Amino acid sequence: MNTHAHKLLFLMVLLLGACTSQPAPATPSPPPPTATPVLPTVTPNSPDYWPTAGWRTSTPEEQGIDSEELAELMDYLSEGIDSLMIIRNGYVVLDAYFYPFTEGILHDLASATKSFTSSLIGIALEQGNIDGVEQPVLDFFPERSIANLSADKEAMTLENLLTMRSGIDCRGESTVREMMASPDWSQFILDLPVNTKPGTSYNYCSQNSHLLSAIIKETTGMSALSFAAQNLFGPLGIPDVTWPSDPQGNSWGWGDLKMAPHDMAKLGYLYLNRGQWDGRQLMSEEWVDAATTGQSYGYQWWLKPSGAYFATGVGGQEIWVVPEENLIVVMTGTTGGGGADAWGDRLMSSRILPLLKSSTALPPNPAGVASLESKILAAAEPVEIQPKTVPQMPEIAGSVADKTYVMDPNPAGIRSFSLDFPVESEALLKLRFDDDSSILWPIGLDDVLRFSPGLYGLASGAKGWWESENVFVVHRQDIGNSRWRAERISAAFEESVVSLQIENADGVLTVNGRIEE
Repeated sequence: MNTHAHKLLFLMVLLLGACTSQPAPATPSPPPPTATPVLPTVTPNSPDYWPTAGWRTSTPEEQGIDSEELAELMDYLSEGIDSLMIIRNGYVVLDAYFYPFTEGILHDLASATKSFTSSLIGIALEQGNIDGVEQPVLDFFPERSIANLSADKEAMTLENLLTMRSGIDCRGESTVREMMASPDWSQFILDLPVNTKPGTSYNYCSQNSHLLSAIIKETTGMSALSFAAQNLFGPLGIPDVTWPSDPQGNSWGWGDLKMAPHDMAKLGYLYLNRGQWDGRQLMSEEWVDAATTGQSYGYQWWLKPSGAYFATGVGGQEIWVVPEENLIVVMTGTTGGGGADAWGDRLMSSRILPLLKSSTALPPNPAGVASLESKILAAAEPVEIQPKTVPQMPEIAGSVADKTYVMDPNPAGIRSFSLDFPVESEALLKLRFDDDSSILWPIGLDDVLRFSPGLYGLASGAKGWWESENVFVVHRQDIGNSRWRAERISAAFEESVVSLQIENADGVLTVNGRIEE
């Protein structure tokens, strides 16, 4: 893992939360039949362009979708969604962003990462790095000494990992936290007991996915991130991603891959076109079929009886592929739940799929398109917050400004802290870490967030105030995280010492320090 992020585990342990459910309004009645112009239908495996350098757009009507109903969908979308992208026949008909998330910045994929990890297994198979999905898992780690060895563990196959039927004793996020606290995450997983016969029982387990990432490194000599850069992200034209790694350099196979929504959609388009991209067969058609067929879960893809399938992650990160409609839908957010029958699933069934009126073009509707475009612009508009008058600074502000405080040894690896007040309405907070990396956050003192780069390339907003004569408080929140990650940092000053208290959903950390001599 790079920089200080590994040490801030309390900031980044994935939290599985209940999804935010919303009642599904009645589906509107379809319009009466009208004569429609006929345009050629672009089908999977015969696209008229590849979106490697970027997606092309069209009006909804050109792709058989009613723009007025699409505009009504924008009214339905509630707080907690960051973006929604709808692509039919390879053309973008809706590309909406909801403030403060904006086009082009990265978003955390949460467990939708798993579908990328499994895809890399498919590519490694296509290239001959892996013989087949029936290979025993332990064969990939011949040099390791394995605890809790049993016949079932020896029988566990690569396909068992892919389908979440490994039999590994996995207890959700508590096991993730135990793994992240261990010095060798792959060894931790391999040592877990196998308490169910592999292949017989489904149990959603992030350790399965991380072991897939370790297998990629064992068989290709590259981390999943490096292998993807060469064999998936590169060919698809995905230039900007971040993906943390464990202490051994294995990318987090189960989550926390970050990329822009436009690039998320490219994975769906690769599968829609059965593993082919611009003349190259990146993964076999047989892999695509195996990965996306089954009862309800394939190779790290969730499956629907209709033939649709989707990647999903907590917070509402989803990539939907609907082959029979030549449709890709990508959504990101902060409050939706992951998995089958979650918020995104209901949004697809109750609101998005009913928009598909025809496999050919509908009559042009300039008024509907104009209405849709105005609502897209309105969703992206910054929320106007009237700056408040900045209260007078307490006397201690002058004595602590721009001083460097050396911090006691701590689990977060924070080496030093400083706070400055360069202008009346803004503060600057700086943290330096044991590995010489640093964070510099501008902080609005007028009740308006100041935005800056945050962890892993995500955006971050912060504002602050003096809570008392000697306590300064910062409210910070990530943008583009799978959860709207809010954090409170309070700095209590007393003569030459400071006590930092960092509090978020994962807990509270207190770190003490003293002014540098």
